[in-house]
Formats: sequence, structure tokens, C-alpha cells
Amino acid sequence: MGSLAKTIAQAFVQNTMTQYFGCFIISMIPLIELRGAIPIAYWFRGMNPDFNIVLGYVIIAIGNMLPVPIIFFFARKVLEWGKDKPVIGKFFTFCLEKGHKGGEKLQAKAGRGLFVALLLFVGIPLPGTGAWTGTLAASLLDMKFKESITAVMLGVALAGVIMGIASTLVSSAIF
Repeated sequence: MGSLAKTIAQAFVQNTMTQYFGCFIISMIPLIELRGAIPIAYWFRGMNPDFNIVLGYVIIAIGNMLPVPIIFFFARKVLEWGKDKPVIGKFFTFCLEKGHKGGEKLQAKAGRGLFVALLLFVGIPLPGTGAWTGTLAASLLDMKFKESITAVMLGVALAGVIMGIASTLVSSAIF
């Protein structure tokens, strides 16, 4: 678990409700998302037997999916707007170019299987993948909203299963 995620989690160890809230907040943070929130939920469970891991999963999934529509509809517009600004222009241009290149490669390899490719991209918990990145890629590829959201939601569920298995194995070894 990353040191930032662990530091944030330590701020939420007071009671069960704050632990659920902590999982919710952590699951919305870019790059940490569900991949960081599930191990923290297992950590909370190890410290607090009242922490319900199934409820934690639901809260984490909701928190991870909450920013997705906002990202889909506005991230591309913000990047387009900022690409010619003095301070942020280079970074925003880099993000757009990286997104377009990655999207074109994904589309060329996936062809009509773009839905499955997006689902797997979000669902396999590797650094740089997840709901935020997958939704931005879907937006840059001009995928339809419903198709994108469905693929990202299924990808989040897949990542949740993978991280749950990994966290169960690790937590059973520790606790």
C-alpha cells in the first residue's frame, strides 16, 4: 500500500463510520482509486471486527465510479481549453497527445472489441490504469457514454475481485 494512502487511512481509524468514509474518499483519489482503497478496507477489518468488508466494497465501488461521468464529459474539454495556456499548456498538451496516441493504439488493436479492451484496461489493476484513466481514454476515443460507463463499471468490478483476492491472501497472512 502506498505511503500516501496509508497516511490518509491512519486519519480514519477512529470508528467504523469514519473508516467507511475514509474508504469512500480514498477510492475517489486518482491513481489510488479502488486499488488502494480495498487493501485499506482489509486493514480496517483487521483492526476493527465491526468493519463489514462487503459494505466496504460497495462504498468503495460507488466512490470509484462517482467521478466517472464528470471525467467523461469535462476532462477532455478542460484539457483542450488548457493546452494553449502559458503555465499548464505543455502538460495539458502532453496529456492530450498521450491520450490520443494510447487511444489510437488501443483502437487499432481492439477494433470492434473496444468495449472489452476498455473493460480489461480498467479491470487489471496496474499502475496508470483504472476508472479515471479508462474514462478519459473513452472520452478521447469518442466512445458512447453508456458503453463507456458500462465497460468502466465492469472493469471496476473486475479490479475489485482481483484486489479482494490479493488483499485476502495478504491479510490472512498478516492477521
